Amino acid sequence: MRFLGIGDTCDLGALYGRLVADGHEVRVYIGEPLAHGTMAGIVARTEDWRAELDWLRGAGPDGIVLFENVAKGRGALQDELRADGFNVIGGSAYGDRLEKDRAHAQAVLAGIGLPIAGVWEFEAPEAALAFVAEHPARYVLKFSGEGFGAGDNYVGQLPDGGDVAAMIRAKLIAASAPPARFILMEHLAGVEMGVGAYFDGARFLEPACLDWEHKRFFPGDMGELTGEMGTVVTFERTKRFFDLTLGRMAPLLAAGGYVGYVNLNTIVNEAGIWPLEFTCRFGYPGFAILDPLQETSWAELFRIMATRSAPRFAARPGFAAGIVLTTPPFPYTRRDIPSAPVGLPVLFEGGMSAADRLHFHHGEVGLDAAGCLVTSGIYGWTGVATGTGPTIAQARDAAYGLADRVLTPNLRYRRDIGATLIARDLARVDALGLFGG
Repeated sequence: MRFLGIGDTCDLGALYGRLVADGHEVRVYIGEPLAHGTMAGIVARTEDWRAELDWLRGAGPDGIVLFENVAKGRGALQDELRADGFNVIGGSAYGDRLEKDRAHAQAVLAGIGLPIAGVWEFEAPEAALAFVAEHPARYVLKFSGEGFGAGDNYVGQLPDGGDVAAMIRAKLIAASAPPARFILMEHLAGVEMGVGAYFDGARFLEPACLDWEHKRFFPGDMGELTGEMGTVVTFERTKRFFDLTLGRMAPLLAAGGYVGYVNLNTIVNEAGIWPLEFTCRFGYPGFAILDPLQETSWAELFRIMATRSAPRFAARPGFAAGIVLTTPPFPYTRRDIPSAPVGLPVLFEGGMSAADRLHFHHGEVGLDAAGCLVTSGIYGWTGVATGTGPTIAQARDAAYGLADRVLTPNLRYRRDIGATLIARDLARVDALGLFGG
């Protein structure tokens, strides 16, 4: 098969590497100059993805475009390419809006019958300050549109909203920031967990997955909000939760021309399941952590999605745990800290076995002139170590066993992935009767 990857920073590098290893042809467009070293020497590069469309069309139904992100109007571009007869997996313009327009997404979720937290949208920071003063409570500050990352959001701690008000003043008034749309969301206590599935344009493929992410930089959920520091996932006993939540989106996604992976993040407590936000694209590092549980190969999975030829794919039982391995400047970027080095060696104590290679997922790495694996890219998102097992504890122990053998200068990763889930959160969700099927 032939695959054309389109993105800015080669976020699907590990997936491209799997496809190449399986004998498929892959060409990747990387829009960000600072990311041109990512997967260098491992995956073929193209400077002009449009020039590759005839090459892709020559593969007929075995040619697939993979889109990595929702930036720069690429959802609408995906819709255009589909209308031109290309098989495109990634998202759609409708999916872009679900992810980027937070107030709209909450209205959609309410429309399919899910309970939602209180949400108030603002464009003027002064109006938001007046609202908090009049309605003191604990809030979460989230930004809509492009140009914002996980680190821009703020989870309030004070019951009167005073810290959220201070953040609004600091980020939007004192900093003389350009106009931005943002929401204040009622803070909800409970277990944060996600549900995700592949959508083929008409239906969700089974099974769905459940995931528990760890977004803070340091153990104990302290420090900056990052994109992700580690995740626990499973395909087992997921249908009941999926049917109650994301499964209800199928008619709307079909009408919106969506084809790709979609995730719904939620808070679960004794009062119900409360949806927070959509991820309408491949999740990073979620796709890599799902990889060892997906018995069906990536190419075959994408073929099934493109042809709508099967209602499900083969998944392994048990859990997978993933540990994100980072180097400076993470959780910032080389734009923020231009002196952050790249080209640092990525070595493995004792070498890499075939099994190890299945569980080490390349992030921002590439081959240097001598053919050695080195760090690259813009973020310091170096790789993901995964492990699997019948229990979360066994999966995370296997993941840490691999992570601890990765030798790179200034490598950092959290040591507590899955700890709270093992101690109490999994049992709490199970006691609510939300697993099954």
